[in-house]
Amino acid sequence: MNENPPLLEVDHVTKTYFHVHALTDVSFSVRAGEVVGLVGDNGAGKSTLVKVISGVHAPDSGSIKLSGVEQSFRSPRDAIEAGVETLYQDSGLAPDLSIGANVFLGREKLLPGIRGKLGFLAQREMDVQAHADLERVGIAVPTGRSTVSELSGGQRQAVAIGRAIAWARKVIVLDEPTNHLGARQAGEVLEVIRAARSQGLGVIFISHTLPHVLEVTDRIVVLRLGRLVRDAPTSEFDTNSLLGTITGLIGGDRDPALEAT
Repeated sequence: MNENPPLLEVDHVTKTYFHVHALTDVSFSVRAGEVVGLVGDNGAGKSTLVKVISGVHAPDSGSIKLSGVEQSFRSPRDAIEAGVETLYQDSGLAPDLSIGANVFLGREKLLPGIRGKLGFLAQREMDVQAHADLERVGIAVPTGRSTVSELSGGQRQAVAIGRAIAWARKVIVLDEPTNHLGARQAGEVLEVIRAARSQGLGVIFISHTLPHVLEVTDRIVVLRLGRLVRDAPTSEFDTNSLLGTITGLIGGDRDPALEAT
């Protein structure tokens, strides 16, 4: 069991859009060196929860804590500066830019002196550091000025996750990172997730591909109809029991309000 103190605490978070209760009193935590699977059917509240954790939306009640300190994110930039990196299904890579330029996208380094003041980028320095950061988590990509468009789908997703690992200080949220990938390419991405765990980061892994969740996570949090219905070690699930918990056919740590649904 992971006894490290929580890096991230979601504490009794509720979020309502008009008359829709997207999240109701959701609480769970993520520790350093832990991969937590976040699963649920469509409409379960996963996307809303990700938006709250990543600073897109503020909760109506409850709080988000990082290393025990309550946060008041007003934007995704606030969450990033606090140490939370989020990778959505659209990886946000620029296909016509080099791998190094993508890793530093939005965080570009300038050349020293007058050239930097004129806006010239330290492209070589960024390329070298980017490849070192990716190699550190086991991502093998071409050296030089290869563009992202030259990479396979699995390599592109690995680069996107590697970029998040390079910049994250506490938590990475991965939204369907293996979606639309073949078995080999998905395997490469799962290895990168394991590397993030070994770096001491907390990882939230959202996926509809339950075998991937069972393979790479330490613990699984199940949402249904905006409520948390199970939070348990991955070892307590198999594919059938996890699917049954998601759909409500198998009970979990159930909320009485769900019994009437």
